[in-house]
Amino acid sequence: MEFATTALAGVWVLHLDAIKDERGSFARTFCADEFREHGIDPHVEQCSRSRNARVGTLRGLHLQRAPHGETKLVRCTCGEIFDVVVDLRPDSLTFGRFHCEHLSGENETAVIMPPGVAHGFVSLAADSEVWYQMSVAYTPDAVAGVRWDDPDLAIPWPAQVAFDFTISENDRALPSLRTWSSS
Repeated sequence: MEFATTALAGVWVLHLDAIKDERGSFARTFCADEFREHGIDPHVEQCSRSRNARVGTLRGLHLQRAPHGETKLVRCTCGEIFDVVVDLRPDSLTFGRFHCEHLSGENETAVIMPPGVAHGFVSLAADSEVWYQMSVAYTPDAVAGVRWDDPDLAIPWPAQVAFDFTISENDRALPSLRTWSSS
């Protein structure tokens, strides 16, 4: 596995070292020792899967508030997504900044994020599947996030889906970054 840094402290892009032959490929997707070497909490408490039937399905931008903050590893196992991580850690030098990454079932890439950052994505292919590993179990009362379309964030969502999202009412009701900052 190759760990690539991003502009957000503690957010990594993970590239798998796939061994390919006529049968297909094989790659290690997780190694606790390598995670620890990069300062990443390797504990996995829960795994989840998201199936996204339509192109333009948007989920996010979500996180769990402390003390239920989670280290999260996200990969797209089928299809393709535009993945976004937003730094919401109040004392962070990169508060309010984001990192975007294309993840797909083909590109052998994942994103690892620490507690205190929000995560979201939009599906770029029908039937995209996203796999999550989290260090903390889901706690409904700790769920929080910010709006995907906040002009202060100005996330460059892909043009092919930017005006035709399928999004939940809960995600439409998330606060702006300014409201988040003052809470």
